[in-house]
Amino acid sequence: MTEISTPAPGSASDDGRVLEAGGLESTAGGGARRIDKYFRAMTKHQASDLHLKANTPAKFRLKGAIRNIDANPLSNRDIEAMMFEIMDGPQLELYREKGSVDFAYQLPGADRFRINVFRQRGKTSVAARRVPRDILNFAELHLPESLAKLGELHQGLVLFAGITGSGKSTSIAAILEHINRTRACHIMTLEDPIEFLYEDKKAFVNQREIGLDVESFDEALKYMMREDPDVILIGELRDQETLAAALAAAETGHLVFGTIHSSSSAATIGRIVDLFPEELHQQIRMSLAFNLQAIVCMKLLPGLRADIPRVPSCEIMLANGTIRKMIAEERDAQIGTVIRSSYHDGMIDFTESLRLLTEQELISVKTAYAAAPNPDELKMRLKGISVTGGGIIG
Repeated sequence: MTEISTPAPGSASDDGRVLEAGGLESTAGGGARRIDKYFRAMTKHQASDLHLKANTPAKFRLKGAIRNIDANPLSNRDIEAMMFEIMDGPQLELYREKGSVDFAYQLPGADRFRINVFRQRGKTSVAARRVPRDILNFAELHLPESLAKLGELHQGLVLFAGITGSGKSTSIAAILEHINRTRACHIMTLEDPIEFLYEDKKAFVNQREIGLDVESFDEALKYMMREDPDVILIGELRDQETLAAALAAAETGHLVFGTIHSSSSAATIGRIVDLFPEELHQQIRMSLAFNLQAIVCMKLLPGLRADIPRVPSCEIMLANGTIRKMIAEERDAQIGTVIRSSYHDGMIDFTESLRLLTEQELISVKTAYAAAPNPDELKMRLKGISVTGGGIIG
């Protein structure tokens, strides 16, 4: 069993000292794959990511920060041996042809891992994200209560925005599992690769993996409407085609979830519109105005408690009449003002989210200020002064 001495929060090693590792140099036994020892160590120490690079020791991401493992550097041959042992023929062929491949790996009896193998400077590198086996609920994830209401919707488009590793997939999984437990319906996911695995409960779930179950997102989306879904997850809305399909599905009475890389609700609207030709911008805005239900922007922050290594901070925009009008009229810059004046309706901005997390002692004041869009505004909020629009309400 791999042993790693992890730093205590706030210790010297929390500021960059390498993690001490024993046993990582040993060969896995008992039929285990060689990569398993790293993945089991990730699960044990709640690391979110593993990075492997030739001629460098392995690295974990712990509480959002990269930590070196104090073990022997891995050669390119070491890394390729570990990866090629768990890749199938088509994955290996795709990597050799394209220089990059995504796939999922299930650690027997434990977590899943979303793996990207990529070539850099002629050598093989790896980035692996841990996907916990258990799907946590909203309270366990420390998500705002208003997110639970998104699982009660029956039609429209719900977008989760943020950088890679911001908690988007985990939060959507909580909502889908809520639907799975409470509604008799058909849930369909299109993912590259599949992350969380669902067991049929009150709902039944079909999960299609790009490259394994269907050739491409385009092919999957082409036949999706013939498969009679009620709730759809499109793992990543990455281009004009996937966004157009998501909007079309929402328009025809489906509840559609998707992820997108963006930093705020207003920026998300602009990013979507800009993926289309200029002559279609107004048409896309009208479609969003009618069909968009919510945008949830997320950041994961280092937690204060040892049992909660990272905590999500959220901006939640719920599409009310005012916001729909702003989207249609290209007044995206004013969406933040509506969010700040609509906390009682379940909306929240990052500053208010940071204030709540700080007061709940889930994150430090230092972390909150570092993540705040406007530290001065956060300082006022922490003193009990709220700023909305152009005025101060205390």
